Amino acid sequence: MSAPLPSALRIEGLGLQIGGATILKDVELDIAAGSIVGVIGPNGAGKTTLFNVVSGLMKPTSGRILMGGDDITSTSVPARARAGLGRTFQTSSLFPRLSVLENVRLAAQVALGGDYSLLRFPRRTDAATARALEKLDAVGLGHKLDTAAGDISHGDKRKLEIAVLLATEASIVLLDEPMAGVASGDVPGLVENIRQMQAQNGCTVLMVEHHIDVLMGLVEKVAVMYFGTIIAYDTPQNVMANPLVQSAYLGTSAA
Repeated sequence: MSAPLPSALRIEGLGLQIGGATILKDVELDIAAGSIVGVIGPNGAGKTTLFNVVSGLMKPTSGRILMGGDDITSTSVPARARAGLGRTFQTSSLFPRLSVLENVRLAAQVALGGDYSLLRFPRRTDAATARALEKLDAVGLGHKLDTAAGDISHGDKRKLEIAVLLATEASIVLLDEPMAGVASGDVPGLVENIRQMQAQNGCTVLMVEHHIDVLMGLVEKVAVMYFGTIIAYDTPQNVMANPLVQSAYLGTSAA
């Protein structure tokens, strides 16, 4: 039997209380390096809040977060990004007035040791631009380099966000509903982009997605959230057959 893969991200006893209300409670997750894990659950289950805590936007009231064995529970958002944690949001976080190329080039510029300065003239031969062009080709946006990010379709915006993550070379990627608002015809291409991102970069992917059929065909394990806690964490097949999940999430009888 092969040895289990080391943990890329480990969440231990994570809790969050706001104004006396319990938002997250005793969340436990151990995500193997190089895996793709899905997070599902009804609206209000705490999925996006979990991402906010892991990415550093919110501070937990209990528990800890380990990234590659290092405790990042109290570190800042920029420190987590420098450590290799990348994230997309339910709503686009792109610079809409900048071109497709400029959005990715800025991410590459920072990853290569620079800053977010727009004052540097973007030459087509510098390292940041070369990386940006490579990542845009990888997601199929090489033909829209000079188009403003705000003018491309919603599906292409999602692809652009993945290109930005690729440019940062993040080792752990949090995708918050990457298929939300994407036309059905664009979903297969976006799924393939995510699969290629993981395969080519060797990154670990944790994603929230409401398209259950899409998610189940992409991930290796699924975490089910319900009222701020994890009620199941297993393979897609085992999760869908779990009576507790069927009762709590799918609305069917557990009998």
